[in-house]
Amino acid sequence: MAVLLSRLGAFSHRHRLSVVLVWLVVLVGGGAGAVTLAGETTNSFSIPGQESTTALERIGEEFGVGGGASARVVLVAPDGQTLTTPENAAAVTGVVGELTQLPGVATATDPLDPAAPAVNADRTTGYSTVTYDAAPGEVTPEQQDALLAAVDDARDTGLTVEVGGEAVQEPPHVGGPAEAIGVVVALVVLAVTYGTLAMAGLNLLTALVGVGIGVLGITVATGFTDLSSTTPTLAAMLGLAVGIDYALFLVTRFRQELRRGADVGTAVAVATGTAGSAVVTAGLTVVIALVGLSVVGIPFLTQMGVAAAATIVVAVLIALTLVPAVLGFLGVRALPRRQRPAGAHHGGRHGAHEAARPGFLAGWVDTVTRHRVVTLLLAVVALGAIAVPFSSMQTTLVQTPPTDSTQARAQELLADGFGEGVNGPITVLFEGDGAAQAAAGVSGAVAGLDDVALVTPPVPNPDGTAALLTVVPQSGPTDPATEQLVTDLRDLLAGTDGVQASVTGQTAVSVDVARSLDEALPVYLALVVGLALVLLVLVFRSLLVPLVGVLGFVLTIGASLGATVAVFQWGWLADVVNLDATGPLISLTPILVIGILFGLAMDYQIFLVSRMHEAHAHGAAPPEAIRTGFRQAAPVVVAAALIMFSVFAGFVPAGEATIKSIAFALAAGILFDAFVVRMVLVPAALALLGDKAWWLPRWLRWLPVLDVEGAALERPDAHEDRTDLVGAGRR
Repeated sequence: MAVLLSRLGAFSHRHRLSVVLVWLVVLVGGGAGAVTLAGETTNSFSIPGQESTTALERIGEEFGVGGGASARVVLVAPDGQTLTTPENAAAVTGVVGELTQLPGVATATDPLDPAAPAVNADRTTGYSTVTYDAAPGEVTPEQQDALLAAVDDARDTGLTVEVGGEAVQEPPHVGGPAEAIGVVVALVVLAVTYGTLAMAGLNLLTALVGVGIGVLGITVATGFTDLSSTTPTLAAMLGLAVGIDYALFLVTRFRQELRRGADVGTAVAVATGTAGSAVVTAGLTVVIALVGLSVVGIPFLTQMGVAAAATIVVAVLIALTLVPAVLGFLGVRALPRRQRPAGAHHGGRHGAHEAARPGFLAGWVDTVTRHRVVTLLLAVVALGAIAVPFSSMQTTLVQTPPTDSTQARAQELLADGFGEGVNGPITVLFEGDGAAQAAAGVSGAVAGLDDVALVTPPVPNPDGTAALLTVVPQSGPTDPATEQLVTDLRDLLAGTDGVQASVTGQTAVSVDVARSLDEALPVYLALVVGLALVLLVLVFRSLLVPLVGVLGFVLTIGASLGATVAVFQWGWLADVVNLDATGPLISLTPILVIGILFGLAMDYQIFLVSRMHEAHAHGAAPPEAIRTGFRQAAPVVVAAALIMFSVFAGFVPAGEATIKSIAFALAAGILFDAFVVRMVLVPAALALLGDKAWWLPRWLRWLPVLDVEGAALERPDAHEDRTDLVGAGRR
């Protein structure tokens, strides 16, 4: 692989202008496609075929409405008054009339309708259910703005009016000031690493080209298929982080080759063959982890994984072609000015390795390897302690709105007027002859279940073949008691004779999706751990090195999710991350975090340990190989980790719950994995294992050699081939 990639790097160097122009054409083409072909994203998360989702579709067919997105407009009378006074009742009727005329609205109920009242016992609080023609997650921003404007106008009547519900949920955004701060921090880290701002800017620019192409491609795809609104944000966040890092790894190796005396063409070819091999392997791990989300069997999660994986593929291709082309234009100017003269007169590629300068990291690895037992135990205990909250993790699809929003105020008014459960009602659909009678017959038994606050009278459809029963829990929609009530309802209704009873509604959909994801989590974790073992065995031709890497990854996952639970569920340090309200994690968080951190953790493992393996292959004793490889690779891994942390952390303060918890877990995971697992646990464990670390059983020695370290480039024939390839493009 190293020789093949070396030739690709040499080709990109020779034809650098053409390579740059091709990528610019792709970027411009993606922009044109996004403008002309883009469709709408969706905020809807459901699993086709599950009981709650199927029943929602059936409600739309049987009743003509009910399958669309809905909002609740809450109306509260002035202090000391009720909604039923003539003046307030007229105001309520006027508000409902205006809601009915809004664009996209199918129906808007009247809370004072005697046939189906929606007011509390004191008649101080009521709500109108506004149902849209569009499915959940597909209400347009213009329709949302019209609803919010109507609510604002309704406040002129003297009533307190707020609105909540899925129809007014805003999609996550990309490109806010917080994300920009993360990019600025990444630029500063790159400038410090390179010693030149121009080189840092070019590194960032190539990464942004890759992210732009990836996100624009996803935007084009929305015109042909339904994609979650979270997908572009996730792809941008991940693509930017790995794009910067992959270019960093390649540029760093290029600069090392220049310092050793290689000409520009040879340095590009060698950097692409060595660091490029590691980039391909690392990128492959991320792609496998993201595409592996498809085994969960949830379509929206599969789409998110495939879209993000496509962005990673673009980042890898950018690193292997555009970065070498740009380096060809820069030449020795990629080095700080004071280093350029020395870079032109050193010995060639086959000279001695550049001596690692003593410094903090050299002292660090000396201490870790000398006190390997103590440092290993400290790392394991520290990560294990942080992982403790993981055992109490709860997940949900119900997003907690910001405390100062109209959605939060609407929920609070409803809870005060009707109880917590009104914010998460459960709908039961009865289908078949005598559906209304069957619903009425089980109402008493349903009312007797734990956590049931109210059961409304059944509502039949026009031909009497279906009926709806609304069950209002005592607890809120994210409470475990509500989840248990969904289970109890299904158990109770399983024996209903003559009709089919299905438990549905957005609360039931959330429960079903959360359960499916929780059940898939251990299967997916086993999948990625198994893939990690296989891949690392191939890369390092060892059993114990992969085992150490995978066990470290498991500790990283536990600590990352444990810290996320402590902050987002328990409320620790909530102000630091600008958290508006605590509650269960969004159901997508654990499985996405495992998939993404798997790839990133293997990145660090490959880049760090491959340099140790390279030193050992050149004859260094195990302790010295660990120290040499660490001193060579650790500065790059530290810079890469700081960049990834800053990019992910930049998405935390933005305020969208879906992205906030995922970004926090990734940022925390980067810190734990890079600075505890890879900088402490791995070198300590490898020092403890000694020569045994690189042992491979005889019965596995048939495995292919991936040559991530680029050993094939050391052969004289490879050097001659490379010289022929780059000769025409040397400077």
